[in-house]
Amino acid sequence: MSRIGFIGTGHIAAPMVRFLVGKGHHLTVSDRNAAVAHTLAQSHGVTVAPNQAVLDDSDVIFLCLRPLIAEAVLETLVFRKDQQIVTVMAGVSLSRLRTLCAPASKIVATIPLGYLEQGGCPLPACPDAQLLGALFAPENPVFAVTDERALNMHFAVCAMLPGVLDLMATGAQWLAEETGDAAQSDFYAAQLIGGYLSAMTKEAGALARERDALATKGTISLQMTQSLRAAGTHAALRDTMAAIGNRLEGTT
Repeated sequence: MSRIGFIGTGHIAAPMVRFLVGKGHHLTVSDRNAAVAHTLAQSHGVTVAPNQAVLDDSDVIFLCLRPLIAEAVLETLVFRKDQQIVTVMAGVSLSRLRTLCAPASKIVATIPLGYLEQGGCPLPACPDAQLLGALFAPENPVFAVTDERALNMHFAVCAMLPGVLDLMATGAQWLAEETGDAAQSDFYAAQLIGGYLSAMTKEAGALARERDALATKGTISLQMTQSLRAAGTHAALRDTMAAIGNRLEGTT
């Protein structure tokens, strides 16, 4: 059992807290988001404490702050050399964190999503996967990425998720307008995509192969893919991911 603390207790932190409690770890969470923290205390028995008390009671620290306030919060805290740090904050570099969290120097960055609690959430890890693997695998696949730039590019692809959900919401809304059944339309769109993806194999090239198996000559599936490309959807996606990557790299 590890003593684990969370600085920042919100939408991203809560599922990780619940998962780790289920693994038998001792959890202390900060009171920065008091409503979420106290809900976790009532439902999962975690300890709620001020930020410095979280650090003092923990050997592994998760940093789940909004990047805009991260430096202001972390500059006020005193870390220990033996502590291990996990950051989920996009745009706050590992080198900067090593300064803010000194003398603690063992820092790993990752990208969790809420469904980690149920398992199956891929967790890229930089610079190595050892700590995250011990905490979240085998339920969630953990893999090391080559460097911090590679992690930032994973962040950019992760930002694609709400864009895809936005397209799905548009499709569901259109279906609701045509059928008069909003609830069933949302369910159908979500289950259609989610079920298909869960049944897919996950090796390299699988997405394109599945697309091509559906979008064959003369089909409405091909009409859809061709129309989206002609409208510039794919070019806009690539341009936006590149812009996000540049933003995280500090080049814009």
